[in-house]
Amino acid sequence: MSSARKIHLLGLPQDNNSSFLAGAALAPRRIREAFHCSSANLFTETGFDLNDSSFWNDAGDVDLDGLSGVAAFTAIKQKVAELIKSGGQVLSLGGDHSVAYPVISAHLDRYPDLSILHIDAHPDLYENMLDNTYSHASPFARLMETGQVKRLVQVGIRTLNRHQREQSERYNVEIHEMRDLSGICSISFSGPVYLSFDLDALDPAFAPGVSHYEPGGLSTRDVLNLIHSFGGQLVGADVVELNPLRDPADITAMVAAKICKELMGRMLLDVT
Repeated sequence: MSSARKIHLLGLPQDNNSSFLAGAALAPRRIREAFHCSSANLFTETGFDLNDSSFWNDAGDVDLDGLSGVAAFTAIKQKVAELIKSGGQVLSLGGDHSVAYPVISAHLDRYPDLSILHIDAHPDLYENMLDNTYSHASPFARLMETGQVKRLVQVGIRTLNRHQREQSERYNVEIHEMRDLSGICSISFSGPVYLSFDLDALDPAFAPGVSHYEPGGLSTRDVLNLIHSFGGQLVGADVVELNPLRDPADITAMVAAKICKELMGRMLLDVT
């Protein structure tokens, strides 16, 4: 694989748009540590050896020290756009889920027919959460109101209130709620796909290191199967909302690292 097609692992240490607990800004470092932990290895289930430096590189963290709101999002979007322009693909490590807005915005500039596969306990469609339109509960409202997203498909949702249900209808969001996942085996897209994965999509039994516990969620294998099987070309992804301050024995960090490896494997399959 040429250096231009590398996957760039990019840290986004931001949690000042969290609505309940801080801590997600500590996640990129913890996920990297788990990624390289010698208790596991760097092979993907699809057969790629991530010890091979031709496949990927660590692009470090975006410097967000002292930044918030538009200034932080501008810095994130500029860095992601720079990496995409190089011909590479970006796998972002949040951070709270608000980072998805600038990251996906940069992808929309590159892929005008982009669809989004969003795996989460929450639809994150609030028009405004706690007087913060850039809240981690609002990124998909901000994205959908641009009119640029081809399709938004959400999986694992189990917290729909009246407002968010109205928002989903307003933006024609396709939602596979946890109470009925019968349709996820046939999820398919035409054209490029961005995958945004919030760790609280998982049942807390699999991922206790998150700020918002939502029982009744997906298993780790459910998520891996979806990553491996959905139809479409994966061009970028993020893994967000690890809170190391709530993560006993780094259980959730290891899950996040596993998800990252399989996302990288899927991106490599889709470009080879």
